[in-house]
Amino acid sequence: MVWIKKDLLGLEELTKEEIEFILTTAESFKEVTTREIKKVPALRGKTVVNLFYEPSTRTRVSFEVAAKRLSADVINIAPETSSVRKGETLIDTGRNIEALKADIIVVRHNASGAASMLARHLSISVVNAGDGWHEHPTQALLDIFTLKEKLGKIEGLNVVIVGDISHSRVARSNIRGLTKLGAKVIVCAPEILIPPAIEEMGVEVTDDIDEALKDADAVNVLRMQFERDEEAAFPEKLEYFRNFGITPERLKKAKKNIIVMHPGPINRGIEMSSEVADGINSVILEQVTNGIAVRMAVLFLVAQAQDKLAVRG
Repeated sequence: MVWIKKDLLGLEELTKEEIEFILTTAESFKEVTTREIKKVPALRGKTVVNLFYEPSTRTRVSFEVAAKRLSADVINIAPETSSVRKGETLIDTGRNIEALKADIIVVRHNASGAASMLARHLSISVVNAGDGWHEHPTQALLDIFTLKEKLGKIEGLNVVIVGDISHSRVARSNIRGLTKLGAKVIVCAPEILIPPAIEEMGVEVTDDIDEALKDADAVNVLRMQFERDEEAAFPEKLEYFRNFGITPERLKKAKKNIIVMHPGPINRGIEMSSEVADGINSVILEQVTNGIAVRMAVLFLVAQAQDKLAVRG
């Protein structure tokens, strides 16, 4: 397969084959992370700009490490210390970065569709690092990569996504990727945190976590985004943990080797107990490690496509 997309904006726009191609490419880059010198010259001479309008630790650092391991130059821009504070628009910021001859912009923004809008106005590559409640494609790709690595396949798996579904771009990207690859997905949350018509995405819905976990091969536990609770609509924290938190007692009722995942950061004692987060079923830190390989693959592929388009142009 030849990769021809200069941008990665979401998993909704990717085919099953394209998702699998990214995962296969990531496998080859994971080998790089095991070497004594964890670096290849694949993006030497390229410049990657991380443009993050929302706070981030794992994603921003992961993209920075991935780019540097590909030998790219990396620039991090925080809007609070940039011309955004002076009223500069996202498009103008992007055009200025393009004029500085950068090659890839990795953008996180609080508005859904921001990455797609930026990509429409720029000839350089745009990678979506999370836009509003829309998508977080690289998080879903690393989640799927980790599942495949641990369980050997995606097709036929039963995957439960539990937590704040309404506000979660991670959930939406995971649902799109997992269903395209043949997994069965169940979303579990209090009714108030289930978005309307979520079933149309090909998932089952329940508010019974014990029933959901019974046949699950993996559970992806989402962060409760209390900072978005403008109308005090969220459940009370202890009540949520009692009814939906992942605990050792709950896991005893599930499959012995169930995989426990979390995109981070974890609210311990709310989404899951520390015993589960640090337990033998948890692959949370492996997700972080795999994120580097997945993001190396994404940066490499979009840069490769951009070079092909430049030659054609």
